[in-house]
Amino acid sequence: MQIAISAIAFLNLPNHNPLSKSYQLLMPHSNLYALLIGIDHYLSDRSSYGNLGGCVRDINHVADFLKLKLKVPDDRIFSLTASNIGQPQPPEPPEKLPTYENMVAMFAHLTDIAQPGDQLYIHYSGHGGRAKTNYPQLKGEKGIDETLVPTNIGNATARYLRDIELAKLLERMVDKGLIVTLVLDSCHSGGATRGNDCDIRGLDTIDTTERPTESLVATEAELTQTWEALTPLETRNLTLGSGWLPQPKGYVLLAACRQNELAFEYSFDGKERNGVLTYWLLDSLYSLEPGLTYKVLHDRIFAKINSQFERQTPQLEGEGDRIVLGCDRASIENTVNIIKIEANQRLLLNAGQAQGLRQGAQFAIYPHNTTDFTSVQQRLAFAEITELGATQSWSELREIFSNEPIKQGDRALFIHPRSLKLVQKIRLFSKTEPELPPDIYKIQSQAWETLSEAIATARGWLELASEDEVANYQISLNAKGEYEIGDPSGTPLKNVRPALEVSDADAAARVVMRLVHLAKYRAVQQLDNYYHKSNLPGKKLAFTVELAGMQTDYDPVEAPEPQPLTDPGNTPTLKVGEWVFVRIRNDSSQPLNVTILAIQPDWSIEQVYPYSGGNFITFDSGQEELLPLQANLPNGYQEGQDIIKVFATVGATNFHWLELPSLDRPIILGSKKGPENLLEELLGAIAAEQPPAKNLKTAKYASAEWITEQIAVKTQRSAVNVRSALF
Repeated sequence: MQIAISAIAFLNLPNHNPLSKSYQLLMPHSNLYALLIGIDHYLSDRSSYGNLGGCVRDINHVADFLKLKLKVPDDRIFSLTASNIGQPQPPEPPEKLPTYENMVAMFAHLTDIAQPGDQLYIHYSGHGGRAKTNYPQLKGEKGIDETLVPTNIGNATARYLRDIELAKLLERMVDKGLIVTLVLDSCHSGGATRGNDCDIRGLDTIDTTERPTESLVATEAELTQTWEALTPLETRNLTLGSGWLPQPKGYVLLAACRQNELAFEYSFDGKERNGVLTYWLLDSLYSLEPGLTYKVLHDRIFAKINSQFERQTPQLEGEGDRIVLGCDRASIENTVNIIKIEANQRLLLNAGQAQGLRQGAQFAIYPHNTTDFTSVQQRLAFAEITELGATQSWSELREIFSNEPIKQGDRALFIHPRSLKLVQKIRLFSKTEPELPPDIYKIQSQAWETLSEAIATARGWLELASEDEVANYQISLNAKGEYEIGDPSGTPLKNVRPALEVSDADAAARVVMRLVHLAKYRAVQQLDNYYHKSNLPGKKLAFTVELAGMQTDYDPVEAPEPQPLTDPGNTPTLKVGEWVFVRIRNDSSQPLNVTILAIQPDWSIEQVYPYSGGNFITFDSGQEELLPLQANLPNGYQEGQDIIKVFATVGATNFHWLELPSLDRPIILGSKKGPENLLEELLGAIAAEQPPAKNLKTAKYASAEWITEQIAVKTQRSAVNVRSALF
């Protein structure tokens, strides 16, 4: 699969010939400027916006990436931050605080100093807000402005940075010929979360405070002219896509969520909280190679976020087909040397944090004289970093494949930044008596005792989360005495039916069965092979998978006439009966075997290509197919999404291992035969009755012989069950 993913548009040279890969990797990124804004501390008791815990950390991590990986000089990275250190005032000096005045001034400063053709990367982590519009002539008397919330908004004289002003600031940058990328890790409206596992970057009210209306960005006439040029009269209050700005012209916008959704911050490793969008963005940038597009970068981020938080759908708007360069991988060589060995178990590698590595990064170990790193058979072992240093790190062997001893000078090949989590942490969330009727409140403790005993019998797929651990799922009781399974924020999952009452004799056992089912479902969603998405040496598979368009009146006996997808946010939405077309093309020089799974909203996974039998269909080199998929709905379903996950393999592989029935139906384990290759061993581990480990060390299975990618399709009123007219 030809994956179009890399560092997010940190470098684009439209007036130059395509760069050789070696030059891409080695050149300093001197033509990139960055503005990084992170707000954890919201000043004044009058502010309704609560403090956050991961925004400044987001900004620091982005800055580290720019400096260490892209070699951006310090004097080209500008930050405005408000840190929350438990004091009435943040520690930053006034000129470094993200107030309205400082944000506007910094936008203007970067526009002045950057030259045409330079990159401008802007990243905002903090609260998003909604306020009564300052521009009723454009949005109506009841219109609202989407806003970025400054640190001092609690002061009634403080001003929001409003969408109309932001549009003007970006217009000036584009008009000067700057290449702009904007990342907004915030949401418009907030809500409640349960427990301390995550927070929301927004407020669920509209601010009606009378605030100064004079803009420091431009005159009212100039702002009006910009907004009218960008928005047709009938769509001045936008509801599609991210909802932040009109459809971008000349720049890329990556937003944390849709207008009616939430942006979360979450402790992924149980230690420090990060914005969910920023976390997975950086995870992708460290893992994926140059020369790819924003669209496919978004597709990966979408899969990672939406598989865990149903109320957060990241949006990509603007130039999604732009090639993104700038992921400076030169500081991590294709392989790193093993410089010391202890007790035949611990290996010291000559790479560390300065090269962008993280705790848990995984390596395949090869002999020092290896020239073909695509050969799984030549691997000696695989190892995982357990002690991360600045320039040297200790790793421990996790599995040994050869009797040949590992020696100093042998080579460690970076495979994967982290493992695939199989075992899911469960939190039992107790509500207070006002939240529950007295009769339900009284039985809550007994319900948790019964459920805890049932979780202990879950064959290792589930564990109760301790107070200092973050949960993957939260379980609670509602006012009717029914169990509810929620995501880390406590939001009940959609389409988990029928309801299970705590008084039912087998309710606890059925809840556990559902949780095991969900654990396997999520593992399939997040299954990936980083080998083909990094700058590892060797010949990689090239396989294109993309949405080609939609058609409302398609007849399978006629030639398709797909129309372009125009949905803002890069998340197409269909109605029941409409068709979407997926283009699949083998760009490799060898035949590839193709299988498609549909990950469906009733929590089932089904092989849909080939549908009528067999394990795969072979695509010859250069072969291309346009597959029509029709939107259908399970009975009684109102909303959801289908994920189309495409696998391409060199060898014969049976993906029926990964199929799951709809929720509450018995899971039939995969093929009765044992796994016939490493890939099937990986699939079998995900499908197993009992997981082989808490975290699946995916480095063991990464190879040049398989790749996968996925795309998602939604409907406005319900999920899309995908069936192809060809199947």
